[in-house]
Amino acid sequence: MRSRYSAYVLGLDEYLLATWHPSSRPAQVGPREAGLRWLGLDVRQHLQQGEDAATVSFVARSKLGGRAQRLAETSRFVREAGRWYYVDGDLA
Repeated sequence: MRSRYSAYVLGLDEYLLATWHPSSRPAQVGPREAGLRWLGLDVRQHLQQGEDAATVSFVARSKLGGRAQRLAETSRFVREAGRWYYVDGDLA
């Protein structure tokens, strides 16, 4: 989760796509809003669900046009061939 957040901050779309599970991976990462500044990530909970599945609940903070924003999500991950992939998430 932390590496994907860092990839969003740095605009590393190739990394984001490479760590997105093929079953839900978009063709491209959506456009970023001009002026968006990421301020931090708070991982609230990590739940291992067997050896090859997990959920991560987090809050990511950002600022756009002088207004603070927060994205709260519980993300689902699966491990295949030793690598973790983001599948999808539910906004909180």
